[in-house]
Amino acid sequence: MAYKDEQLNEEKVFKDPVHRYVHVKDQVIWDLIAAPEFQRLRRIKQLGTTNYTFHGAEHSRFNHSLGVYEIVRRIIYNFQDRPHWNNDERLLCLCAALLHDLGHGPFSHSFEKVFKLDHEHFTKEIIVGDTQINKILEKVSPGFARKVADVIAKTYEDQLVVSLISSQIDADRMDYLQRDAYFTGVSYGHFDMERILRVMRPIEDQVVIKSTGMHAVEDYIMSRYQMYWQVYFHPVTRSAEVILSKILHRAKYLFETKDFKFKLEPTHFMSFFTGNVSLEEYLKLDESIVHYYFQLWQQEDDEILSDLCERFMNRRLFKYIEFNPNLQMNEWMELYRLFQSAGIDPEYYLVVDSSSDLPYDFYRPGEEEERLPIHLLMPNKGLKELSRHSDIVESISGKKRTDHKLYFPMDMLDAIKDETVKAKIKEILHGQGEIENVE
Repeated sequence: MAYKDEQLNEEKVFKDPVHRYVHVKDQVIWDLIAAPEFQRLRRIKQLGTTNYTFHGAEHSRFNHSLGVYEIVRRIIYNFQDRPHWNNDERLLCLCAALLHDLGHGPFSHSFEKVFKLDHEHFTKEIIVGDTQINKILEKVSPGFARKVADVIAKTYEDQLVVSLISSQIDADRMDYLQRDAYFTGVSYGHFDMERILRVMRPIEDQVVIKSTGMHAVEDYIMSRYQMYWQVYFHPVTRSAEVILSKILHRAKYLFETKDFKFKLEPTHFMSFFTGNVSLEEYLKLDESIVHYYFQLWQQEDDEILSDLCERFMNRRLFKYIEFNPNLQMNEWMELYRLFQSAGIDPEYYLVVDSSSDLPYDFYRPGEEEERLPIHLLMPNKGLKELSRHSDIVESISGKKRTDHKLYFPMDMLDAIKDETVKAKIKEILHGQGEIENVE
């Protein structure tokens, strides 16, 4: 029997808090899960610094990847023997679903911004490079690894396959919304996934939804909207991310400063600092390693690095106010000057952070990110774009919401000795609105 067709002697199951069970029958899938590059995802949190706000958010990208695989497995089971569905793509879909987040690094998005990295690039490199994952995929058939990488990169010729894990209603989003809601303990992310799976239909190059399932999709869209603003963009989580980013910036700056010597050479960060990260070095860095260095850097001679690491490790976060730099540039410049006068480096201790989200959009040709809309399959077999049939979705469709906040260490401001400077800083800050605690 060909490797691609090999089945386990007995079905394996993973007990899962969201889907109850994750079912594995294919030998290929079982082997991929056991590969070291996939096991590494156990050491990468799904939600980065969100556990500073919601203490239960300790789940990993390993959990999420299994969940996406399980949803795709169920979708494919429902698609069997339906027109437009090619069951020869079954294993390809399962592998792409399982491996779609393979390239995420520690505190993924913060790392990517500071070191100008792209997790999608590393996902592709792990799949097509000299790895255990690649060996398993190539054993299926020569070139199979490239097909999996193309599906994840959204360049695969069969866009129906791509849409299962990358569209405005896909297995990736359906898992992370429910999983993140479960582990953060909030109610926003829950929706009737079973209903959505039942009304999904394959049509040529996309998955569509039977019109009878529209209300379940509305619920899904609103769940996503609420999760972004109540969980993913929570200002306390963002405060922790601001400090994390500033630690990495400071460590990189010190590395580039010839007369500074770390007490322990940051071996695992070297290639990140120099901007020449190999796949082997990338795979060696996970969140346990990052925490190890942050723990050590609390004792470093550089006051800024030491202070930021102590804040991050012990959750002494920055306070914040609502602040739009586009409208309040004069106040920003004055605060910057006053922080310098007080001996507080504004590059690290006065930070504007902006969050924005577009919960649902219809197709807009030529836009930077063209979003394929969700289509409803009407009783007459015609297709209708969701927002043209749903008043709820229409009300938020195409509306981008942006939120700006200014973060700063209130304890440092309280310790300023020059009472005049201190008073001016606090006058400006209090004039912008209430200063929010992060407890």
